[in-house]
Order: sequence, then structure tokens, then C-alpha cells
Amino acid sequence: MVESTMWHPVALAVDVAQTPLAAQLLEQALVLWRDASGAVQALADQCPHRGARLSLGRVTADGRLECPYHGWQFAGGGQCMHVPALPSFAPPATHCARHFAAREAHGLVWVRMAPGDGAVPTFAAEDDARLRKLNCGPYDVEASAPRIIENFLDMSHFGFVHEGWLGSRDAASIDDYRVESTATGLLATGCKAWQPQSNLHSTAAAQVEYTYEVTAPYAAVLTKVPEAGTTAVDGWRESIALFICPITPVRSRVWFRLAVADFDSPDHKLQAFQHTIFTQDQPVLESQMPQRLPLDLRAELHTAADKASSAYRRFLRQSGITFGVC
Repeated sequence: MVESTMWHPVALAVDVAQTPLAAQLLEQALVLWRDASGAVQALADQCPHRGARLSLGRVTADGRLECPYHGWQFAGGGQCMHVPALPSFAPPATHCARHFAAREAHGLVWVRMAPGDGAVPTFAAEDDARLRKLNCGPYDVEASAPRIIENFLDMSHFGFVHEGWLGSRDAASIDDYRVESTATGLLATGCKAWQPQSNLHSTAAAQVEYTYEVTAPYAAVLTKVPEAGTTAVDGWRESIALFICPITPVRSRVWFRLAVADFDSPDHKLQAFQHTIFTQDQPVLESQMPQRLPLDLRAELHTAADKASSAYRRFLRQSGITFGVC
């Protein structure tokens, strides 16, 4: 499937150390660790000898992953390097665990299940030194990755799911906005919403302008700028990336990458605001039926306020996405 050739986030980079870490992606159990050089490695979490979970093992002093059952040792590329029961045995190339490409970006570890030429989803704010970056999550959600992306693109739920925060039911009208197709998904501009508290430092209700960009089938970025004079921090602006690990077709792990014009607030305060917003979304997301996102636009009703999500569904269909959709 095409999803296997894409890069997906599977763990916070700081959580991958010298102890094996279990993860899951596209219904495949993974084990992550750092080799002697500090590079992140990813294997199938199953020893090819007798099927034990490699994540229950340990990392040796020379950076090999040791199986907990019989002590077989594997190098980063998956090749078995040592069988303790036969110290003089030189394992052949066929004695190997399944290896996956792994890399670090945006404070996360990303894994690709099959060869491909795509890049890790971009986050333009990452290289902006005027913005502070930190991650929020993970959140384990009983919903498909496409349902979660579509919710992220949706402004018309603000006055109901986030009433008193990002919206009000008395000001739920959505002005027209622009949506254009891009190579990675879509770009929505001119998106405006009246918000009682658009960010941690809001001092008054404000008209906030959003830009949304889908940067990969399971990744999206929003930027928002409130009206001048409505925040305690002059020149406040922020950009938030949503990165999703599709664990199963109907279960996902979610991270937010925050880029904010605030170098003074402690991490937990910035994360707490995002946590409040997403935990308001989560029960609604987990209630949606079907759990997989319908790509046939006739399967659910749509209005002009939903044109970003309609464009997203068309993009998924055109891209050949099958995981998490119906």
C-alpha cells in the first residue's frame, strides 16, 4: 500500500535511548533503540529465531539489540551478529530481523515501512528562530488518522466543541475562505473565526485569521494571528503542526508540534492550553461513525463551510490512500 512508502512519526525522539522502546505503525509492531553511534534504529518487534518481542530485551554496550529469549544480538540493519549458544558460529545474511528506515525530525522519530522517495512532512516554522518549538502529546485516539486531520481543518465546530475557548455558539458563522490544491494536499487561506480565547495569552475576544496546510496524508499545519492588542504578548503568532501515527485503520497516536512567539512561559503551560483543546476534540472524534473517513462525498452531507475537508477527501482518493478510509 502507498502508505508504507511514506514517513510516519512513531515516538518522541527523547524517548528513544539505550533501552528498547516498543512502538506500532500500520499494524506492524516495532522496536526502536539507539546504536553505538547514537543513530535511531527500527526493527520488527519479533525475533526471527523464536518470535519473542525484541523490545523486552536490552541494548548491549556496543549498541546491538539483544533478544530477551536466547540472547541473539542484532546490529542496526537487522543482521544477527552473535548467537550465544554457538559462540563460534558466524550467522549468515539470512539470519536477520526485518529492518525499517528511521530518522529524526521535529522532535520525533519517523519510520518508513518500504522504500520511497518522499520526504518527512515539512513544518516551515521549524527553522524560524523567532519561534520557540516544543511537542505536546502523544495522545492515543480511537479514531482513524484521516478523521483527526479533517477535524483539525474544521472551523465550524469551534463554537460547540470549544465554546468559551476557540468559539461561541452565538458567533458560529463561517465566512468564505479559499482552498487550493498543492503537491502535498491543500492550502486554505483567509479562514477567520471569532474566538473568546485563541491562545494562552489572550486578553480579549478577537477575530483570528487562520491558514491551514495539509503537508502529507496524515499531517497538517495551522498558523494563526489574532487581532493586534488582544494578547499579553506583543506580536503574538503561532504555528501548530499535527503529526499522526496511523497505528491501525481506526486507532491513532497524535502529536502536536508547537511553534510560538513565547520564550518565557514554562513548557507545561504552553502544553496545557493545547491539551485542553484536544481533549475537548477527542471524545467527539471517538464517537464518529464510521470510524474510517468516507472518501465518497455522497456518504455524508457537506456545505460550503466544509470545502477544506471535501478537498482533503479528494486528495486522499487521488493519492491512493486506503488506510483509515472507506
